[in-house]
Amino acid sequence: MLEHQKTILKAVANNVDLFRKELIKSLIWLSDREISLLRKWVREKFKKTHNDVMNEVFLALPV
Repeated sequence: MLEHQKTILKAVANNVDLFRKELIKSLIWLSDREISLLRKWVREKFKKTHNDVMNEVFLALPV
């Protein structure tokens, strides 16, 4: 499921609203371990383009 969500996030990266929606969905579907891996991957891959969305979505999660 993690690889699927990565594929989806890459596909919708050009639309900030869809990116936010899919990132939130990822948090619902993935295990805690997968969320940690996704968080690291997203930060590395999309820091320049979606940093504000990542901060918004990940803010409510425990570190």
